[in-house]
This record gives sequence, structure tokens and C-alpha cells, in this order.
Amino acid sequence: MRDLAKSGSLEFPHLAADLPPLGGVAKRGFDIVGAGLGIIALSPLFLLIALLVKVSDGGSVFYGHRRIGRGGRIFQCLKFRTMVPDGDAALAAHFRDDPEARAEWEATRKLKDDPRVTRVGSVLRKLSLDELPQIVNILLGDMSIVGPRPVVRDELEYYGKAVVFYLKSRPGLTGLWQVSGRNDVSYDSRVAFDRHYVENWSLVEDIRIILKTVPAVCMSRGSY
Repeated sequence: MRDLAKSGSLEFPHLAADLPPLGGVAKRGFDIVGAGLGIIALSPLFLLIALLVKVSDGGSVFYGHRRIGRGGRIFQCLKFRTMVPDGDAALAAHFRDDPEARAEWEATRKLKDDPRVTRVGSVLRKLSLDELPQIVNILLGDMSIVGPRPVVRDELEYYGKAVVFYLKSRPGLTGLWQVSGRNDVSYDSRVAFDRHYVENWSLVEDIRIILKTVPAVCMSRGSY
């Protein structure tokens, strides 16, 4: 693991890695208890989804993507696989045929019509079930139940000086952005949500966001 706050071409605040984790022991304890109970309660659903993903095309069940965590540390963000195996080639071909899609990707890092997504993956994404393996990331300390959305390195450029707020916190399975419109808001708004969350953190606010996540997922407002 390497510390991006002290290396690379982006000008990260050098003290970001030394900042105390957001919420301290209280938030971490809440995460461990919540994630542990979640794994126990959701284990039948885990097994069912794993089976569906496997039989759909015979590919791998899980997918790990390199994301930036607290202090700029890289970790493997786990998901149920929702894309075709050769997703990069499919995306490149799509961009060649559809310049508007490329512009959409460059502006939001998301596509409303992503050619890489499988049929099973489309359903999992719509219901945000592909994110469930991140409960393991929470137990490992890579993530928190509530926090900023985990980003790739290139996305940190969108944060500007506000990057210190992202780097101070563990990325979340859910968060203020996810319950406030998700893909329906701009990236600048997403950064503002992350900053507001970190500056105003409380355990009560975490619980409120968790409770708001359920109806947000049921209403299928965008996709994670």
C-alpha cells in the first residue's frame, strides 16, 4: 500500500495521512458491529446473488477495483461483478461510436447506458446490490458504513482543495450524496456533499443517512 498524499502528480495536502480518522473509536465501533450483523443477516442473499452472477456467463463472482481510501491509501473495493470480462475494450468501442457518451463519462465518470453492464449486473446495480461485498471492506477498515463515495485516483482532481475532507474519512457504503440524488446531481455537488458530511459529522447523522438509504434504493434513484 502506498500513500498518495505524499506522492504522485496531484498536490495533496501533506498532512492528510496524519489526520485522525473521522469519528474516531465511536464511528469505527459502529462500523464493526453494523457490518458484522449485516453479513450474518444478509448471508442467504449473498449466496443467491453469487449464484446468479456465476451462472449468467460463467465468469468470476467478485470484482475488486483500486480505490483511494483514508489518507490516500489504495485498497481493493469489492463488488459483485456486473460487467462483461473485457469491459475496457467494450467501453473504448462505445466511445468511438458515441462521442456524447464520452463527454458524459468525462463530466460525471458515469454512463446512464453503459455497454459493459450485463443483464444480471443491470438489476444488481439498479437495486445497489452489487455493493454488498463492501461490507467486507468495512470490517477490514478500508471503508465505513457511511462516508464519501470511494473514488479512483483521477477523480481526486475534481475535489481541488476540498480533497483534504475526502482523505480524512473512510469511504462509505452509503453517504450523503447517495441519498441526495446520486447520478441526478453534478460532481461539484457531490464534492460539496462530501465536505459538508465531514465538517458536520455525528453518529446521529450517520444513522439518519442509513435510514434514508433504504427508500433511496427502493426508489432506484440513479445507480451507484
